[in-house]
Amino acid sequence: MNRLSINGVTFIGSELVRPECVLATKAGNLYVSDFRGGVTKISSDGHTQFMGGEDVEGLGKLKPNGICMLADGSFLVAHLGDNSGGIYRVYRDNKIEPFLTEVEERALPPTNFIMLDHQERLWITVSTRKSPRSKGYNRDVADGFIALVDADGARIVADNIGYTNEVYVTPDGKMLYANATFARQTLAFDIDEQNNLCNRRIVAQYEKGIYPDGLTMDENGDLWITSIVSNSILKVNPKTSQVDLVVQDVEESHVDWVEDAFIRGEMNSSHLGTAKSRVFKNISSLAFGGLNRRTLYLGCLSGESVAVLNGTVAGVAPKTLEF
Repeated sequence: MNRLSINGVTFIGSELVRPECVLATKAGNLYVSDFRGGVTKISSDGHTQFMGGEDVEGLGKLKPNGICMLADGSFLVAHLGDNSGGIYRVYRDNKIEPFLTEVEERALPPTNFIMLDHQERLWITVSTRKSPRSKGYNRDVADGFIALVDADGARIVADNIGYTNEVYVTPDGKMLYANATFARQTLAFDIDEQNNLCNRRIVAQYEKGIYPDGLTMDENGDLWITSIVSNSILKVNPKTSQVDLVVQDVEESHVDWVEDAFIRGEMNSSHLGTAKSRVFKNISSLAFGGLNRRTLYLGCLSGESVAVLNGTVAGVAPKTLEF
């Protein structure tokens, strides 16, 4: 496939704090997680509106990572605290309340991601049970899990994953894909009639420099993966496991430095908090948007705005409603 050029990258929004996750709506607005303790709306003209920010009892400020939008326009936020996790609801009037703080009678560890699928089910990921989380930045650690909230309540539906990151459920609700960042894999699961995950398999196994994080799908059924560290976007055919590099923006010496630490089992937050690049600031998520859903909106861990890149294929129509 033809690679995209970083020369065409523009930015939208400003003064964001760790905009890790980005959602695009049918109305043309963007919503991003914001480490000021809430969610920021970015209108098509670039105007921003921050929602949330209030202290949460016992936690202080939320540390939003993954987010999803509910039908009333409020948000569910995955709290990636230093020592605590959970899912919290952020309203547009800035009110914040707990939504889910434990699963199977155990407190949720720092929580990475949440997705609302087309069947109104909520899928939640915890990357690792280790504390600090950096102990999970290791290919020999596989203690992440996926939890589900459906009509029967909350439960763990997949476990022993090598640092669970974003997940994506196909619109028909029959298959879930998951990125395992430090196992350097994208996994697939079938979803049975009881909403259990089964038939776990590896769709893609990545090599040097690729640490899969963000995950979505285009209208052809191909997966689009973002990689932290290497500032990469990949397209993966889940049927053939073919992996194509779409764009990359990184200095090779930086990748070598991180790889050396990873191989020695010494990776830490410093290896994820820096990006030796020209344009991107550590790509963490991707959403298709725009009038024809061919525009790529990229959340970046170290950025203060959302990167925008014109693509060549349309993404799946978003679940997120008109707001």
